[in-house]
Amino acid sequence: MGDTSPKSLAVAGLLFNAFVWGVCWWPFKQLEALGLHPLWATALVYGFVFVALALWMWRSGRLQSWRGHPGLWLLLLASGLTNVGFNWAVTVGDVVRVVLLFYLMPAWSVLVAWWLLGEKPTAMALLRLVLALAGLFIVLKTPETPWPVPESLADVLALMGGLTFAITNALLLKLKDTPNASRTLAMFGGGAVMATLAAIAGIATGVVSHGESPTWAWWPLVALLCVSFLLGNLALQYGAARLAAHTTALVMLSEVLFASVSSIVLGASSWDGRTLIGGALILLAAALSVGWTPPQPTPESTP
Repeated sequence: MGDTSPKSLAVAGLLFNAFVWGVCWWPFKQLEALGLHPLWATALVYGFVFVALALWMWRSGRLQSWRGHPGLWLLLLASGLTNVGFNWAVTVGDVVRVVLLFYLMPAWSVLVAWWLLGEKPTAMALLRLVLALAGLFIVLKTPETPWPVPESLADVLALMGGLTFAITNALLLKLKDTPNASRTLAMFGGGAVMATLAAIAGIATGVVSHGESPTWAWWPLVALLCVSFLLGNLALQYGAARLAAHTTALVMLSEVLFASVSSIVLGASSWDGRTLIGGALILLAAALSVGWTPPQPTPESTP
């Protein structure tokens, strides 16, 4: 009596992570207004957490070689690209649109789970994929374009981030027997490294500016993001390592609610008809990720 099941804790962890991701657009936008590009902000936040974690692991004797776990390098790459895509997109684009495109992740999960986990898609999984892609078609199709193509950098980044997030979740499940500390270090290392490389490449091509000189106004927001992402990452790992990949994808859809409500209330987004219809199809596809099975009768209730 009164015990909380591991599954309930796993779902709670995913909900917390979804909340962090759903509202992180606000501090990133504030930092951009202060002259700090979202890529440099991501590099700072993840770099600080990575260094702190590495020092703690070294002092506590938990710093281990990755030689026996090459999949951690893939996790570093995938999680890093996820942060580059999402954090950049949600800062420069419409928050609701970005989150909807990012949450094609359950559709990508069908293909990623087949590739990484050997889970062949069922007829229902393929139906979800078709629904999600139909939603994508509607969201991206505008009267001015003959084909549904991404119309901004934010669209491209959101789609990339959703794909790499699906890969990240599948890798977390595949690597569930590796040390938790190593997975955490890989994910924060990926955020720092990939954001830095993307920022350098962006400056070289003129896409990213050098930004303003450091100011004290940055640091409360950077500290807030450091703590939030660290706790959210730990919660994601706990949940994703204990639930099926499609269940993780469904629970994480709550981020759409967190992001939509916060961005509309704060005037950073608005819904239009096309986005509403396409988004509904994307969310329906994700909701179908978890099949419903009728409860089995207990011995007491059996006639």
